[in-house]
Amino acid sequence: MNIILVGPPGAGKGTQARRLEEERGLVQLSTGDMLRAAVASGSEVGQRAKAAMDAGQLVSDEIVVGAISERLDADDTKAGVIFDGFPRNDAQADALDRLLSDKDLKLDQVIVLDVDEDALVERIVGRFTCAHCGAGYNEKFQTPKIEGVCDECGGTEFKRRPDDNEKTVRDRMKVYHNQTAPLLSHYGKQGLVTKVDGMAPIAEVAKEIDAILNGQ
Repeated sequence: MNIILVGPPGAGKGTQARRLEEERGLVQLSTGDMLRAAVASGSEVGQRAKAAMDAGQLVSDEIVVGAISERLDADDTKAGVIFDGFPRNDAQADALDRLLSDKDLKLDQVIVLDVDEDALVERIVGRFTCAHCGAGYNEKFQTPKIEGVCDECGGTEFKRRPDDNEKTVRDRMKVYHNQTAPLLSHYGKQGLVTKVDGMAPIAEVAKEIDAILNGQ
């Protein structure tokens, strides 16, 4: 089963992708990870990617598709994959369609984690983590049981990501909407797009996704 998880930063894609890897044996394919692996392997695609990176250029769609092609040939992807960070536009979606067709594979679902932008901004701006163990918290929705003390390890130092501020989050949302609208139109025509409530608790989002993948 091959799927694309779609959603803005902070919508919970990473959490759901990790769960699908653990429970269904799917492999999350990150564009960045695949390019680094291709470079490390010394393959033709990797050499071309390295040349572009060394020259400070963007890696072309052709090279990215080549890296994806190599990755899909690996044994650990036989149960299926979760595409992460690709495709981002119509041209990339067309290229992925052709690649999958050439390999006698298909895309089964495009699952959109639908969110309320204002609520998502509030969620992201309020999040922080334990500096010692990485446990996550939110100043409005999930504070430590004892103020200033991590529930998991007892640590007393916390940190925030510097880009977790309202302006940066709003800017990322604009980029997401601009990129995603044509993508959803592309896959909507193929009847592959299903939306789930990305603002629901993690367990409920997981249940909705499972129902989709189980064909319910």
